Amino acid sequence: MGTADLGLDTRLTLLAAGLVFLWALLLGVVKYRQILASPEGHAHPYTDMAHRAALLYAFALGLVAVFVQLSAWPPAVDLTAVGVLALYFVAAIGSYMVHGLRQDTDNQLRRPGAGVHAFMTSLAVAEIAAFGVLLAGFVASF
Repeated sequence: MGTADLGLDTRLTLLAAGLVFLWALLLGVVKYRQILASPEGHAHPYTDMAHRAALLYAFALGLVAVFVQLSAWPPAVDLTAVGVLALYFVAAIGSYMVHGLRQDTDNQLRRPGAGVHAFMTSLAVAEIAAFGVLLAGFVASF
């Protein structure tokens, strides 16, 4: 089976997974450099978090690609759901990365900036709803 046998929606989801995985690998280099520069031998907690989150989200997108491929929904519906998931995954990794590079906090929720709680609520709702759409598409294909 080649990539041509997969739907465009599945291929784009796998591309997103691959790009996030590449980002995770690059964050691993940043993490390593911070470990070397640290007297304690540790990367900043948010650099560590960004690296781990990127690894997990890359594999999550790989799993999502399976649900997309097996979904009964039209590709536009699946791609919309994947887009929502990917957007929030990238936003989370990006915010962790920024805090890790700035080394400005070890807990972004201790004194959250304006809109952080609203963003976190929207993240939870959007990710659960988007995956719910894909899971329902899989169930509908039975």
